[in-house]
Amino acid sequence: MQLTLTDNAAQEVKKFLEAENVGNGGGLRVRVVPGGCSGFQYAMNIEESPAATDEVIESGGLRVFVDMFSAQYLNEVQIDYVNSVMGSGFTFTNPNASGGCGCGSSFTA
Repeated sequence: MQLTLTDNAAQEVKKFLEAENVGNGGGLRVRVVPGGCSGFQYAMNIEESPAATDEVIESGGLRVFVDMFSAQYLNEVQIDYVNSVMGSGFTFTNPNASGGCGCGSSFTA
């Protein structure tokens, strides 16, 4: 499985890891959960360690934890962090998505 964080995204996640005081075993959990206007949405949170069944990916100098259900939707996804006049936040470029919604936070697979 391949999932990448851009330099901007990795820098932003590192700020969260430091703020949460997560040790060397910690990392970013990226998940796909049912919901949103298109059927699935992305979820991210900081965790101290991966679950036993997680796939652990190294990207941008960080550990990224992905559960088995989410892995099928996150292969080859690129996560970026953008700063614009309209706001700032994480964005997902997902070649597996067959559709999405106007808000950009949910997708169809």
